[in-house]
Amino acid sequence: MLSETILEMKDISKSFPGVKALDSVDFKLRKSEIHALMGENGAGKSTLIKVITGVYEKDAGLITLQGEPIHFKSPQEAQNKGIGTVYQEIMLCPNLTVAENMYIGRSHSPIVNWKQMNEQAARLLQSLGIPASPIQELASCSLAVQQMIAIARAVDMDCKILILDEPTSSLDEDEVHKLFELMRELKARGVGIIFITHFLEQVYEISDMITVLRNGKLIGEYETSSLSQIELISKMLGNELEDITKIKKYEPHVSDTTIPVLEAVGISSVAGVRPFDFAIHKGEVNGFAGLLGSGRSESVRAIFSADKVTGGEIRMHGKKVKIRSPLHAMKHRIGYLPEDRKGDGIIEDLSVRDNIILTLQVLKGFFKPFSWKQAEAFAEEYIKKLNIKTPTSNTPIKSLSGGNQQKVILARWLLTNPEYLILDEPTRGIDVGTKVEIQKLVIKLAASGMSLTFISSEIDEMLRTCSRLIVMKDRQIVGELRGTDLSENDVMNMIAQGGENVCAQ
Repeated sequence: MLSETILEMKDISKSFPGVKALDSVDFKLRKSEIHALMGENGAGKSTLIKVITGVYEKDAGLITLQGEPIHFKSPQEAQNKGIGTVYQEIMLCPNLTVAENMYIGRSHSPIVNWKQMNEQAARLLQSLGIPASPIQELASCSLAVQQMIAIARAVDMDCKILILDEPTSSLDEDEVHKLFELMRELKARGVGIIFITHFLEQVYEISDMITVLRNGKLIGEYETSSLSQIELISKMLGNELEDITKIKKYEPHVSDTTIPVLEAVGISSVAGVRPFDFAIHKGEVNGFAGLLGSGRSESVRAIFSADKVTGGEIRMHGKKVKIRSPLHAMKHRIGYLPEDRKGDGIIEDLSVRDNIILTLQVLKGFFKPFSWKQAEAFAEEYIKKLNIKTPTSNTPIKSLSGGNQQKVILARWLLTNPEYLILDEPTRGIDVGTKVEIQKLVIKLAASGMSLTFISSEIDEMLRTCSRLIVMKDRQIVGELRGTDLSENDVMNMIAQGGENVCAQ
């Protein structure tokens, strides 16, 4: 028996110049329900949320809240009616205390009763099981706790509906678990939750219902337990699903006498990576596989000297080279797309064009700047090559979707014509369609002779793209897997065995 309907949207349409973002979409949220809203970037998810919360005014349709028609003209109106929204980027003030963040902007009095505010915040934090003190600075809290505090702020405002937009994109496995515990607690209290994410596994772990949008249209509403992952992907992508099955990894011919493009011997770093050996050949795509904290990212950061190297050496084409900084690595035609796109990748306030030419400009020297014409030509070339969706090359990169930001960083490195390119979580937090584009690009680059290391938390991605997997556990290499019929079980078994049965042919 389905629960009471809290929110219902019927025949919702919304257009922008040249684009119909929503085309007669229906959506229903029930009390004590976690409802996943799924679709690629551009499917209409964000537009639907902004219509619900009063950011956008709908062109047509009816919205009812607990049976009463509503027409919000601002997010504040939606908030006052019990609709709280927590976005992917935490919209809080890190220099203020936890309590100050929870209650900032909610009092019309110029006098603050600090004792009462802190006591009230402490009660709410305790009731929700959030491990934070009301008087500690927000910046001292982990990302997961900051997300929970943002949720607590929304819940304390008599929240009936909670909208979570990509809340787990920057969280590790333990932090996701804590967030899900909080979501289940809120569900038990009768709150209806709309959950937007690109992590399919999380959808199946936490949600009760799934609504799928594609190209601004409703594809359907489904009980999570009755919809398989492959069916979900099919509904999100339509005919594009075939692209996944058509990906064929490139298998370079490597003999015992072939000299590697790059070889690391006994490399260790301040990040705790134990000494390891590693080699990659021309046209090879290999991957570092392992659980969270296994040392995947730390290993490639050591190769690129993004972390200080404490031992070992790097050889390129059999000759020892000095790589003691990322600049040294870049000069040896090594590229590195970092795991943290926001923190280490893009420069938010610069344009798409400036982000694309950044590394090449560093190599050339900032006292020899490219002309505007040169820079524009470079940018336009890669915007076209990688199908980057941006109004112009001058658009600030922060205005682009996560998938298109990732393509810009890829373009930045491809412009330098690297011989060896490291891709650390290149598909994290982006839609399924763009993931497929990036995987196909990796195979294409390998076929052209580039050597690549591909790291992903989604092992099935690595199995599709990599001809060899280097398996890690406890920040050391425990074995390798190669062959055409590898499975996720092969990887997990090797991790569990800690290095036994080192090769699978």
